[in-house]
Amino acid sequence: MDMSQYLEIFIEESKEHLQGLNQSLLQLEKNPGDISVLNEIFRVAHTLKGMSGTMGFSKMAKLTHDMENVLHALRSNEIKVSTRMIDLLFKCLDALEKYINNIINNSSEGSNDYHELIESLENILKNKGETDDSKPTSTFSASKNILQSASDKDELLSINQYEQNIINKARDMGHNAFQIRIKLNKGCVLKSARAFIVFQTLEKHSEIIKSQPSVQDIEDERFEFEFAVVVVSKETSDLFRKELNSIAEVDEVIITELGSNTASASVKDTAQSGDAKPQELDLRTDDSSENEKKDTEANATASAKKAKTGKTVRVDIDRLDVLMNLVSELIIIKTRLEGLDNVDKSQTYSEAVEYLERITTNLHDAVMKVRMVPVETVFNRFPRMIRDIARELDKEIELTMSGEETELDRTVIDEIGDPLIHLLRNSADHGIEPLKKRLELGKPGVGHIYLKAYQDGNNVVIEVGDDGQGINVEKVKKKAIERGLVNKEVANSLSQKDIIDFLFKPSFSTADKITDLSGRGVGLDVVKTKIEALGGIVEVETELGKGSKFIIRLPLTLAIIQALLVLIGSEKYAIPLSSIKEIINISPDDIKLVQKQEVILLRNMVVPIVRLDKVLDVPKENKNPKQLTAVIVKKGDKLSGFLVDSLIGQQEIVIKSLGKLLAGIRFIAGATILGDGNVALIIDVNSLA
Repeated sequence: MDMSQYLEIFIEESKEHLQGLNQSLLQLEKNPGDISVLNEIFRVAHTLKGMSGTMGFSKMAKLTHDMENVLHALRSNEIKVSTRMIDLLFKCLDALEKYINNIINNSSEGSNDYHELIESLENILKNKGETDDSKPTSTFSASKNILQSASDKDELLSINQYEQNIINKARDMGHNAFQIRIKLNKGCVLKSARAFIVFQTLEKHSEIIKSQPSVQDIEDERFEFEFAVVVVSKETSDLFRKELNSIAEVDEVIITELGSNTASASVKDTAQSGDAKPQELDLRTDDSSENEKKDTEANATASAKKAKTGKTVRVDIDRLDVLMNLVSELIIIKTRLEGLDNVDKSQTYSEAVEYLERITTNLHDAVMKVRMVPVETVFNRFPRMIRDIARELDKEIELTMSGEETELDRTVIDEIGDPLIHLLRNSADHGIEPLKKRLELGKPGVGHIYLKAYQDGNNVVIEVGDDGQGINVEKVKKKAIERGLVNKEVANSLSQKDIIDFLFKPSFSTADKITDLSGRGVGLDVVKTKIEALGGIVEVETELGKGSKFIIRLPLTLAIIQALLVLIGSEKYAIPLSSIKEIINISPDDIKLVQKQEVILLRNMVVPIVRLDKVLDVPKENKNPKQLTAVIVKKGDKLSGFLVDSLIGQQEIVIKSLGKLLAGIRFIAGATILGDGNVALIIDVNSLA
């Protein structure tokens, strides 16, 4: 079978399962006695094992199989949850993620079999999972003991009176009764799948009246590499031997014929009637009841999830991009219809255009909602990261997240992971003080990092804050002077915000020593570059000794925005409406020169002026206007005035990238196609301000 067609589904589902496993392990570490979390972890490991085995990724299946053994022992109270065990399970999670990354990149799981992890998992069972043979603590150990004792050919399964009646009745009808013991290959990855094939083969030629371990345990792979069944059939043992030996990974088939009184020595008296048909029997043994209860608990959450996901469908992001492009073209043609001059604009025409506009807007909103993804998909990876960093730094850190349901465009979601990682690592390393220092300062021993997301108008705001030591502004100023970024005189006149901005310069670091986490000057400059490339901004709030907060503002979407069209010379440009604070008219005399920079005074605020015609190298038609139009734009809490020749009006525009040849041009964020078919460039407010 060609499995490549299922590879993409396997990768997506595996990522979801690994994310769930990550969250559950963190919960288990906090609440080691939570059986529902343990059941969920077991279910995920079991699902991953089955999926990877089916796809032929045997190394991944082997690792999850050994994880499952340990988890089963935990569920059965054979061993207890310990810090060492949680660490080991996290290492297994990392190994599984590496397997998935290899599969994504190479369609192969790679050559690493993580032998040391598998050995550690086996050692946990050997050293801590031993129980008294006479008092097995779980179905797992009980089944194991039964099979070990039943490995002798002459050893028969225990048969109750009801089952014995069926055997007697079958023999009276001239049929045969057999006990068949199947031994699977020790390297068999999907034991339950092989057992299923064996059962299918048996059911073709016989009625199965007993199974040891129970059918439920075999389905859930709670057995070693052998199991036994009792069947009645009109066929001979030779047929069963031939059919079963032809199944792959079946090493040995032991068949014992049962007579009318063969099992009388081990008959258990029961008050059951022998009139029922064999296929109506409940094949589950008493030993399975406890495990059945656990499995019911484990599957409760899964059932709830299935009910929810039953109404969802996976769609490739490329298909959504195509849909978005079609909506974009529709908006362009709608704008063109609005701007037509040589048509008779009757009431009917106007109504039709208005109706088209409503439909287009609704369609755009619908497509945008489909593209929106909760930030939870990014946030979920951070609790584990903070846990590991805290252990590495020997600090007590607690991460509190809120607003995970806040939605962002998929294209933005894919890009914000790295900036947030840098900010969180920064808070953990630079922000949160060591335990001893926190106690000396009268702070709680546990440091807190806050990750919050919420919608603010057409923007999504993500905040990363901590209750650590805050940013030492004087230290930053000193480093900036040392590096020649600013002279001492100017540095002393700078505001706190201006000094903090030095942290976003490339290769700037205040760390006294280089560690694996920080000190190389890589981090905040990456954050700023990434966020501004997404059309967003980064702001910082800090108080020495109290903590810091990094505030990221991102646009909801990067595809279609509201913009103000302006005229500079004879060319049309678009300025994103979300960046505009106000529009004012000024006279040339209002412009003053301060330190070689043109500024105006706006309500007692000094606002620098940017002459767009000079910056964009556009020939100016009216060289000495009596009145100037200034578009006041904001970047964070800073204002700038963009001088334009005239205003055209507000319009919904579709952002188109400039392509590889024109990528990286300063001051231009992209282009849009206007209703008349002409192209207008979109001004990059962040780089110009």
